[in-house]
Amino acid sequence: MTAQPEVSQDGALAPSPSSRKSLMDRFIDTIELIAAAFVGIVALNTFIAILMRKFFAVTIPDYYDFGRLLLGILIFWGIAATSYRGSHITVDLVWANATPRYQRLIDIFATLVLLFVVTVQTITLFDKVHTTYQDNVLTYDLRLPNWPFFAVAWIGDVSAVLLIAIRTYRLIFHPEDVHDAKVKTAE
Repeated sequence: MTAQPEVSQDGALAPSPSSRKSLMDRFIDTIELIAAAFVGIVALNTFIAILMRKFFAVTIPDYYDFGRLLLGILIFWGIAATSYRGSHITVDLVWANATPRYQRLIDIFATLVLLFVVTVQTITLFDKVHTTYQDNVLTYDLRLPNWPFFAVAWIGDVSAVLLIAIRTYRLIFHPEDVHDAKVKTAE
């Protein structure tokens, strides 16, 4: 027996209860949206700085510092965004030629190693946030503290740890919930 889709009063089909996103999926989508927003902010910063310099001979104070700090934030939030999906570029002939059972075991092992590495990275980045705060590192022109930028990057790294933990949990207990890109095995 299949579930019938619900029809709203205006005649539109509503998603069935099984197709609604879980809390974890919404969390994952939010992390990816934040990463995408930082891509836009970095691009906007660069575009406005070039536009102002080229056409108005004006430089935005600290645009270079903002650019490098925002790029650091973008990198760590990008790590978070790509950590869960498993759709980044990979080349693995062993995995591609393994049976589905061994592919899953390889995925679990690789995800556990990634979880360990990113967790250690997160701990060290927190130390960097702390020392930057204590040393009172400032931007060149506006003398703004750098530690808030480092803290936002650290939050992105914490998000990566959470997403990798969710991926590990799903790989072990609910592999049907992992949304990996389908890879054709080598022939």
